[in-house]
Amino acid sequence: MSSNARSVHLIELHSVSKIYPGADGGFIALDDVDLALAPGELTAVVGKSGSGKSTLLNLIAGLDRPTRGAVLVGGTPVHSLDESKLSAWRGRNVGVVFQFFQLLPTLTVAENVMLPMDFCGTYSASQARARARELLDRVGIADQANKLPATLSGGQQQRAAIARALANDPALVVADEPTGNLDSRTADAVLQLLSDLASSGKAVVVVTHERDVARRFDRVIVLADGRVVDPASNQSSRSSALVQSC
Repeated sequence: MSSNARSVHLIELHSVSKIYPGADGGFIALDDVDLALAPGELTAVVGKSGSGKSTLLNLIAGLDRPTRGAVLVGGTPVHSLDESKLSAWRGRNVGVVFQFFQLLPTLTVAENVMLPMDFCGTYSASQARARARELLDRVGIADQANKLPATLSGGQQQRAAIARALANDPALVVADEPTGNLDSRTADAVLQLLSDLASSGKAVVVVTHERDVARRFDRVIVLADGRVVDPASNQSSRSSALVQSC
């Protein structure tokens, strides 16, 4: 890859492997993966259970570390940061959307959205509250700001989780099965929100079981046994044609 081509990529994985300790050499969750993703792309990561989807997402988000290889996000070598630096980097640069929302039940929806801002000290208290309202309006639930999460529908809670993920205006948003607990209509609305985020210039990476990925996503990464595979040939691909930008 030329230096000019590399500059357009927000996310780069170079020969990344993740091996979890265990008998017989452990379990290989990812095996020598090379990957490059650009801002403005809505990317789906698909594959059977145990194929390495969530592991890939966790490595990209700095929630886990590779056994071998390098993970760079925005030029930052995420794999080599110590815990304190990694936590600070993640808070400012990555928004994470979970399948089960992970909203704190004793805080209002607005207070949940304010948490990342408080943690990173990116805004004053008054600015954080105003930004939380703005983000909740952006995802269509400003009228739920002062309610507790348990009073919201599943779709509303997922929208609140997306607003929280955007709190510090991260360049990267990752989502692990964000529509897994939603009905089809609500899932469509959530995927449209994620698509809009990509259109605004963020890199959005989604682990999903959605069937119509070709229509919904700009890029589809297929994993099998910890490797990126070409769905056309169903064989492991060492080339970057499937996963790199044109």
